[in-house]
Amino acid sequence: MAEQIMEGVSPTRMDLLEIRKKLVLAEKGHKLLEEKRDALVEKFFGIIYNRNELSKQIDNHFKISFQSLIQAQMLLGEKKVEEISFTSEKIGEVEFETDNIMGVKIPKMNIDNINKDIRPSYSFIETCSKLDDAQKDFKNLLLKLIDLADLEGSIKSLAVEIEKTKRRVNVLENNLIPKLQSTRKYIEMQLEEREREDFFRRKRIKALMESKKEKNE
Repeated sequence: MAEQIMEGVSPTRMDLLEIRKKLVLAEKGHKLLEEKRDALVEKFFGIIYNRNELSKQIDNHFKISFQSLIQAQMLLGEKKVEEISFTSEKIGEVEFETDNIMGVKIPKMNIDNINKDIRPSYSFIETCSKLDDAQKDFKNLLLKLIDLADLEGSIKSLAVEIEKTKRRVNVLENNLIPKLQSTRKYIEMQLEEREREDFFRRKRIKALMESKKEKNE
């Protein structure tokens, strides 16, 4: 495959200096983007690990919560449990903000307005401890689900940024830098060829002048 060179470039020393500057900047940019990509990937897999661990906790927490709920329904009856559920207070509202991970904007849920009180919202008369456990477990589960959603948002945002960074690295690595290197090589070869031609031309002129001088003598 033939090497490609930059368009609109003349084989002059001025253009050679300009190409060398651009190549240095491109190589520095390539290195920085590689470092950013690697750091983002490391952070990405760290968050995935945390997400997976939290998912396991949530799965187990779901089982425990539903066991308590089923036991409460067995003791009180499904209809009674449903009636009591209507007494539950509003938990508040989630506010959406943005966090920053290595320059990447990440969606973040602010739970400051969420009611984290795990005390039962109903009278203890005609209820049972299993219903108390179920309400407490599901409230705690809700907070974990919000944390999980935050992690999922971080994973999605980082995945997009990693892909963008990889594309930039590839463009520099496979397109711009090779073109700059080929262009630099082309200009250097052209200048060297000119210097050789000038050398032989000067040498020939000198020989002709010496030959003419000898004839005159």
